[in-house]
Amino acid sequence: MSSPASRPVPPAAANLLNLRGAVDLSSLKRPAAPSGTAPSGTSPSGPPAGEAQEGQPGAAAGGPELKVNVTEANFQQLVELSAQVPVVFALWASYSPESGRMVETLDRIVASYGGRLVLGAADIEAFPQLAQAFQVQAVPTAVAVLKGQPVPLFQGSAEEQQVRSLFDELLKVAAANGVTGSLDAGGAAEQEPAPLPPLHQAAYDAIEAGDYAAAAEAYRQALKEMPSDHEAKAGLAQVELMDRLQSVSAQDSEALRTLAANEPDNLEAQLGVADLDVAGGHVEDALNRLVAFIGRNFGPERETARVRLLELFEVVGAGDGRVAKARQALARVLF
Repeated sequence: MSSPASRPVPPAAANLLNLRGAVDLSSLKRPAAPSGTAPSGTSPSGPPAGEAQEGQPGAAAGGPELKVNVTEANFQQLVELSAQVPVVFALWASYSPESGRMVETLDRIVASYGGRLVLGAADIEAFPQLAQAFQVQAVPTAVAVLKGQPVPLFQGSAEEQQVRSLFDELLKVAAANGVTGSLDAGGAAEQEPAPLPPLHQAAYDAIEAGDYAAAAEAYRQALKEMPSDHEAKAGLAQVELMDRLQSVSAQDSEALRTLAANEPDNLEAQLGVADLDVAGGHVEDALNRLVAFIGRNFGPERETARVRLLELFEVVGAGDGRVAKARQALARVLF
């Protein structure tokens, strides 16, 4: 099996790809720190309810500084650091009761990832330009930055397990984009080399260029050479999904959802909305939609929906609990 870094960008990363140029961080730039160093001002501080105290995760003596108080002076350093490890920005405000709890939760969770993530706690009352740049509508809000590009995570409160699932997906996106570093005890980012097999590298390069058809062809060739290449199989399912979605506009999406609601047995409409839901993070809705369609229909359309459902299982990941539940539901409607 190939290295995790050979996985293509998962559907959740469609946000990352589509946000290029949509959010301009350039106006917030300050002189960057030397490459490979953690930003200054990294004492574990933040809103009162979220302060890291001695002995808490992220504040251990001699450990890496994984929580940063974001300022105009160090913001660009954090953006630069996102080329080596994903940086999670927690945007908070003193007038928001949930802010302290969110930062405290994120501090604890980020610390548990052992330097593979960094948390930036940003007071939008002190740094309002950041909220404007990230197009934040309310606080608290969590936004990741990966290779200088923002990836929306969530707004308001979130359960710890949900946050961990988001971070796990973020790290998959990071690996697919060659960001596999971690912070050592001195706060420096150490990059772990992850060479890819030639065909996986070709697929990755094609994804970077936005040529999903070429990426799919590279993964198909990898599967011809090694049918047991699970990374190539997952990669193929992911880039095919991205290829299907790249020409779908917001107006098309709305029309497709209306059609699917009005015609529950319209195969193309149900497949299209399932794609949209997986890409938008509504995984259970997508899988349940196709299971329900399979349960109502027979013949070639049923088989087409079944094959697409199996492809979406690969996209989401075989180890995901939502896939396990959907597999059980599929078995019930088939047998």
